[in-house]
Amino acid sequence: MHNYQIYDETTAPEQSRQTLKQARARFGLIPNLMAVMAESPALVNAYGAITQIFEQTSFSDTEKQLVLLTVSHENSCHYCMAAHSTVAQMKQVPAEIIAALRDGQPLADKKLEALRQFVRTVVKNRGHANEAEINAFLDAGYSRAQIFDVLVGVGMKTLSNYTNHLTNIPIDAAFQPQAWKKAG
Repeated sequence: MHNYQIYDETTAPEQSRQTLKQARARFGLIPNLMAVMAESPALVNAYGAITQIFEQTSFSDTEKQLVLLTVSHENSCHYCMAAHSTVAQMKQVPAEIIAALRDGQPLADKKLEALRQFVRTVVKNRGHANEAEINAFLDAGYSRAQIFDVLVGVGMKTLSNYTNHLTNIPIDAAFQPQAWKKAG
């Protein structure tokens, strides 16, 4: 595995610095993921932008973290599972939901489970979903627009999951308590 530099807002390529400054202001730190992404201004800036866009979707905080954790679970991303488990706790997602998502288990809440299943379908089938799968999502109370909002979250996490797969980013100290390894 190649060693990738972990940049900050003073050492990153000039075109990456503003996004890293924004990350520090928003999170109180520059996550190692973004610090490594900064090698490519196109990647770190795309990730920063899509993160902000995903935050503007109509999903609740719990639903947003559900999307991000489900994608990361399906893609076996240890870094993003640790990071978003931590964020989910900060956003006060119930502990039993976080635990189920980390274990890839069904959720007791039928609407949230419909979202989890739809996200899994999108990831596993590379964007393909049949009419029954789409209808199950819609019948649970989600809108057609939220089908596309799921795609924003999947795109966001695909960028970060794949970056981690290629670089094996060290987990930040802030996320270490939520370190994760896929069972099986």
